[in-house]
Amino acid sequence: MTAPLHEPTAEAAPSAAEEAAVATTGAKAVQGRSLGRIAWERLKRDKLALTGGVVVLVLVLVALLAPVITSLVGQDPDVYHENLIDPLFGTPTGSLGGISGDHLLGVEPVNGRDIFARILYGAQISLLVGFLSALVAVVLGTILGILAGFFGGWVDAVISRVMDGLLAFPQLLFIIALVSVMPNNMLGLTGSSVRVFVMILVIGFFGWPYIGRVVRGQTLSLREREYVEAARSLGAGRFYILFKELLPNLVAPIIVYTTMMIPTNILTEAALSFLGVGVKPPTASWGQMLSNAIDYYDSDPMYMIVPGVAIFITVLAFNLFGDGVRDALDPKGSR
Repeated sequence: MTAPLHEPTAEAAPSAAEEAAVATTGAKAVQGRSLGRIAWERLKRDKLALTGGVVVLVLVLVALLAPVITSLVGQDPDVYHENLIDPLFGTPTGSLGGISGDHLLGVEPVNGRDIFARILYGAQISLLVGFLSALVAVVLGTILGILAGFFGGWVDAVISRVMDGLLAFPQLLFIIALVSVMPNNMLGLTGSSVRVFVMILVIGFFGWPYIGRVVRGQTLSLREREYVEAARSLGAGRFYILFKELLPNLVAPIIVYTTMMIPTNILTEAALSFLGVGVKPPTASWGQMLSNAIDYYDSDPMYMIVPGVAIFITVLAFNLFGDGVRDALDPKGSR
């Protein structure tokens, strides 16, 4: 008898271990990653952006813990130390504006208040106005921008003309005029709290057209996508499509422009305080400290350098972090 032409061998049949390994490899090959995880992995590779994010986080923690930190160093932002001031020139005694172990950043001219404590409390005002005014702008800009882009027609025309008018309006002059006539008591708020509240609302109101135009443009593109047409064909309502289909796909540009808007709002608050229409003394503000330092820039330059460096570091950190977030969420639009 002749042997069969194709005799099976032991090598032809894979073992159970090999089959399990192939299955495991195939499972790993098709394992997906979320968009958030992909963006985070891109962001981790940007060292400048991570540095900016860490600085922003430290600034937020310092602002929140300002009372605790000042109590630990034994200083109060409103306590005068006139014994540390030269009675003839009104400037701090000692070198570098009175920097010492008790006063880490020196003291203010004339009154001798601790600059380190006032910088910490000034961070509260700057970050509070920066974040909350950005929140107001984002909420208004997102709602009106998505409505304009989705409905089109007269709705788009009206909202777009309002945005054009607000973008052309001299917001700084309007804020100065409005804050100047505000009463000292309003809605249960008094003193500087009234001015902070008004600054948040007005800066946010004049800032929403910037993000509104971005959201409108993105919505005009997204409303023609296949998944929106599929939702319409299945009988989905307009508001379902707006908030379930379109809004989740607008999160990335909204986050990017929010991180870009916060440092601009911080600079606006500092400018208003510098011009004297921000928070009222004795409430600490970086812009107010810069304004007071004008008369002493030659005799006590540290009084101007310290708040100026605080503003510079804060704005730079937000810009670096915002650039990194933009590149992580939109790599095709990177520089």
